[in-house]
Amino acid sequence: MTTYSTKVLIIGSGAAGLTAAIYAARANLKPLLVAGLQPGGQLTLTTDVDNFPGFPEGVQGPELMEQMQAQAERVGAEVIYDIITEADLGKRPFRCVGDSGDVYEGETLIVATGATARWLGIPSETEYRGFGVSACATCDAFFFRGKDVAIIGGGNTAVEEAIFLTNHAKSVTLVHRRDALRAERVMQEHLFANPKIKVVWDSVPEEILGDGEPKAVNGLRVKNVKTGALTDIPAEGVFVAIGHTPNTQLFKGVLDTDAEGYLVTKPDSTATNVPGVFAAGDVQDRIFRQAVTAAGTGCMAAIEADHFLVAHGAEI
Repeated sequence: MTTYSTKVLIIGSGAAGLTAAIYAARANLKPLLVAGLQPGGQLTLTTDVDNFPGFPEGVQGPELMEQMQAQAERVGAEVIYDIITEADLGKRPFRCVGDSGDVYEGETLIVATGATARWLGIPSETEYRGFGVSACATCDAFFFRGKDVAIIGGGNTAVEEAIFLTNHAKSVTLVHRRDALRAERVMQEHLFANPKIKVVWDSVPEEILGDGEPKAVNGLRVKNVKTGALTDIPAEGVFVAIGHTPNTQLFKGVLDTDAEGYLVTKPDSTATNVPGVFAAGDVQDRIFRQAVTAAGTGCMAAIEADHFLVAHGAEI
């Protein structure tokens, strides 16, 4: 067992965590970042990233995260591949234990553990993920200009993304398992008034249809939950909008969360209810969930951690 000590301990290696590491390292804080279960975060599951500033020709998600990590390490951050399984935030230094048995102590802690998209759980979804199947319309709608797409869900996120998709797609078919949407009434009114959107009620996805080589989606097979009838919907893109689960189980009962489990931070800040603990990225952002906004809050968290250390007399 090895014990690591640092002024700034970062949990999570997505855009938020790595940006926090870059800023903390440039402040000479020698941050230690524990990569977590999915090194690189959700962007490692994405192919083309066309909306991150600085890449006029776009960039592959894994490549973007590799470059972020290389930059963090170049300026002095240390990245360790481990998974935090225990966290004691009762006193400083905060103490975390990894799956390896190693102990990580931090005078400050930045939680950047992200959120996990909820998927349908059907094999074809996994097969075509990144090849026409997406969990983020805001991220990927641009790639479906002039095409027919389908979106699955019935809450606010699904309705918002269906409306957003009409800015790019030729048509949008929203598939919902019930005969009424859960979204707010005013949003439903906008949805039903949009001539590009069709709703398929009482239906659940059975299979995502596609071509093998080159791999691409060409349809969605749905089953009517009342009749059992199968219907194929032509679609070159399928968007899953059934929600996200923030990765906050480790801090349950210690860090404040909202009704959906996202960490609550103070206004205009990344500070949590525990002094010295900050939250950045999708773990505290239930609205935007973009790489660029995650990076922004990672920057904020590192600067606030630096200010906290100075205020508490830490030797920098």
